[in-house]
Amino acid sequence: MLLWWQRLSAPTKDCAFALVLTALAFVPTVAAVGPQLGDLPKRPVDALALVLVVAQAAPLAIRRRWPAGCLAVTGIAFALHQSFGYPDTIAGIGFYLALFTVGAHQVRYRRVTAATAIAGYTGLAITLHLLGSPSQLQVFVVFYLSLMVMWMAGTAMRRWRAEEAENRRLSVEVATAGERARIARDLHDVVTHHVTAMVVQADAAQFLLDSAPDHVEKGLNAISDTGRRALTELRHLLGVLEATGDSARADRSPTLGRVSDLVEHARLSGQPVDLNRRGDQREHPVDIELAAYRVVQEALTNAMKYATGHLTRVEIDDHDDRIEIEVTTDGTSAGAPAVGSGGRGLSGLRERVRMLGGELVAAARPEGGFRVHALIPSRR
Repeated sequence: MLLWWQRLSAPTKDCAFALVLTALAFVPTVAAVGPQLGDLPKRPVDALALVLVVAQAAPLAIRRRWPAGCLAVTGIAFALHQSFGYPDTIAGIGFYLALFTVGAHQVRYRRVTAATAIAGYTGLAITLHLLGSPSQLQVFVVFYLSLMVMWMAGTAMRRWRAEEAENRRLSVEVATAGERARIARDLHDVVTHHVTAMVVQADAAQFLLDSAPDHVEKGLNAISDTGRRALTELRHLLGVLEATGDSARADRSPTLGRVSDLVEHARLSGQPVDLNRRGDQREHPVDIELAAYRVVQEALTNAMKYATGHLTRVEIDDHDDRIEIEVTTDGTSAGAPAVGSGGRGLSGLRERVRMLGGELVAAARPEGGFRVHALIPSRR
C-alpha cells in the first residue's frame, strides 16, 4: 500500500487528500473536530455553511500547483465560517495545511503573500471583536502564533529540500570528478606504456637498419604488435565507459593474470625482465586487480624510458591480506630522479593505491637504478 502511494504523482496525492478531508467533514463522529476562533454564538448549518466547509478542504487539490491561490480560498472560507458562527469543522485544518504549503512551495512573492495573510488575519480578528467575540487579545495572539508555526514548518521543509538538492548536486560533481580522474589515470597508463614501447622498438629497428638489416622485420613486427595491444586496451577502456555496472567493468579491466603479457611485451621491446610470482594467486576485486596491474605497467614503462637494456625484476607476493609488488631496475642513478620525482603516472598510481587503503613508494636505489614498491590490501 505504501509503495503504491509513493508511485502516485504529487497532483494525484493532493486530489486524494482533499477528497478525504472533504468527506471527513460530513462524517458525524469527526466533523466537529477542528480549529475555532472568536467563540461567537453558533448558528444552524445552512447551504452557505456547506459551501464554506467544502471551500476550506477542496482547494487542497491544487495546493502545490498554486499555493497562494489555495491559501486565499481556504483563508477566506475560514474567515467567513468563523464570522458567521457556524459549528466547528475538521475542514478548517485545510487552512493550516494551506499555510504550510505556501511556506514549503511558494516560489515568487513570498513576502507579499505573508504580508497579505497577516493583514487578512488582523482584519478577521477585528471583525470578530466587533461582532461581539468574548475572546481576549491573548487568544488571538496564540492562534496567530499557531498559524506562524505552520508557515515556518513549511519554510523549514523548503530549506531542507534545497539543501538535499544541493548535496545531491555536489555528490554528482564529486563522483564525476573522481570518475574523470580515474579515466585520466587509465588513459595515461595505457597510452604511455604502449607508446614508450613503440618508441623504444622504433629506435632499435632504426639501429638494426644499418647494423643488422635481417632483424629489422622482427622489430617492425614488434611495433605492430604493440600498436595492436594499445588499440585493444583502449577499446576495453572505452567499453568500460559505455558499460554500466561492476560486472561489465570486471569483464573488461586488465587483471594480475595478464602481468605475464606485460613482461613479455617489455622483453619484445628489448628490456630484460624477470618475473617472480609467489602466493596462491587468487582472484581479487576488480579495483585491486587493476591497481596491481597498473603498478607493474607503470614501473615497466619507466624502466623502458630511463633504464633501457638494464635488468628489471618484478616480484609479486599474494599474501592472505595484501598484495605486495616490488619492481627494481638496475642502471645508473641518472635516470632515477625522474622516476622518483613523481610524474603524472606515479602520482596517479599513488592516489589509486591510497584509495584502496594501500601505499606506494617509488625512489632511486643507492646502488643505482630505481625501485617501485606497493602494498595493496586484498580485502578478501
